[in-house]
Amino acid sequence: MTRLALLSGLGHALLVAASLLVYVLATRIGHQYRHPSAALAWVLGMVAFPYVTLPLFLFFGTRKYARPPRHRFASEPLSAAVPTGAPPWATRLLAGMELAPAERNGPITFQEDGVASLQALLDLIDSAEHTLELGTFLYGNDAVGRTITAALVRCVQRGVTTRLLLDAVGSFQTPRRQLHQWLRAGVRVRRFMPLLRNPLRGRTNLRNHRKVAVADGVRLWSGGRNLAVEYFTGDTGQSAWIDLSFVVHGPLAAQAQAQFRADWHTAGGRPLRFNRVPLLPDAGAPAQGALVQWVPSGPDHADDTVHALLMSGAYQAQQRIRAVTPYFVPDDALLDAWCLACRRGVQVSVLLPARSNHRLADWARERALRQLVAAGVQVWLAPGMLHAKAVVMDEELALCGSLNLDGRSLFLNYESMAAFYGATEVQWLSDWFDRQMAQAVPYHARRPSWLRDIFEGVVRAVAFQL
Repeated sequence: MTRLALLSGLGHALLVAASLLVYVLATRIGHQYRHPSAALAWVLGMVAFPYVTLPLFLFFGTRKYARPPRHRFASEPLSAAVPTGAPPWATRLLAGMELAPAERNGPITFQEDGVASLQALLDLIDSAEHTLELGTFLYGNDAVGRTITAALVRCVQRGVTTRLLLDAVGSFQTPRRQLHQWLRAGVRVRRFMPLLRNPLRGRTNLRNHRKVAVADGVRLWSGGRNLAVEYFTGDTGQSAWIDLSFVVHGPLAAQAQAQFRADWHTAGGRPLRFNRVPLLPDAGAPAQGALVQWVPSGPDHADDTVHALLMSGAYQAQQRIRAVTPYFVPDDALLDAWCLACRRGVQVSVLLPARSNHRLADWARERALRQLVAAGVQVWLAPGMLHAKAVVMDEELALCGSLNLDGRSLFLNYESMAAFYGATEVQWLSDWFDRQMAQAVPYHARRPSWLRDIFEGVVRAVAFQL
């Protein structure tokens, strides 16, 4: 019996050692850096429960697979990376992370109304002459989904090469008959990282949350809307969610197209070797058009690009920072940066839905909101479901796209934002924020019970960091 116990203990110790070795190899050699609390949770789990934690880590543990930047811009003068009209701190930072530079585009149209956004998307699909590429996280089996499907079929019938990229988890409930309908019509469809195809590669937890539609590489529709009825027209008896999208004509579409094609290759099992959108030829933009930059973020980029931009902006802002997001579970570094910005006189405002469609997210955000309010940050709660994602820093930079301000979007998902540097675009988003804030109510922090405080901490750590 004693010998059996010793062998059992030795076997457990060997498994623990092997688990920790796997973790070190994956995180350090593979540059899979994590928040300290997330790293501690994995390590403690492997020590206490290696039989469960090691398989979970192999299934969900991968965070990055891009190589570190090769500093292609290091030999260029800094002025070459700073377009006229853009804040130097932002464009130099993004250039250092090997992102394609900001370029002039044609007029930009924002859509806050869901019906107008759906019509803009349909118009873009109907305008395609050569290629149409559409990517989304969620594709609804509803009236909006059927309307867009009909537009895609018309696209194929005109002889346009039509590609549809769906996230495997987001489209999990999409009926097989719908997939067969697309394929029979000639639409080329790929599902991004199916669960049963990727578990041993550790990428099950990496989801494609980007939302883009690109026609002929020159016209782009993007933003925060998934392709389902709640994002555009509202379900029976319910209003549509508050959201944002935009249409751009110009080089930004070519950058988004290159990103889509990289994702398309990844979904086909052939990830590309470059970790940034390549520089592309001019797509015919006017010399004095709107200055916009494509800012992708995710496992295909060695840096956490949007998080780095938000952190830098927190220390560069002089007047105000405004942020709107449906789910607010930031990491401690960003949370502290915004608190410090507020304490040095910057007006920081955060707009959230009073109650989102994810109850766990509402629980997990409470600690961060109490910390913000204690530092003097203004937190506002909108009455309806708010799904828009945007950040405005001073009057010189605005971000709009698919990224939520939570750990999953900031560090795990494939995301994309557009950085707008023009006064017109920044002002439009700032005015939109004012209109939404006028209907919101201020958040009042309440001291939680000890049980609720523990539950909030567990939800924050497990659901939004690992």
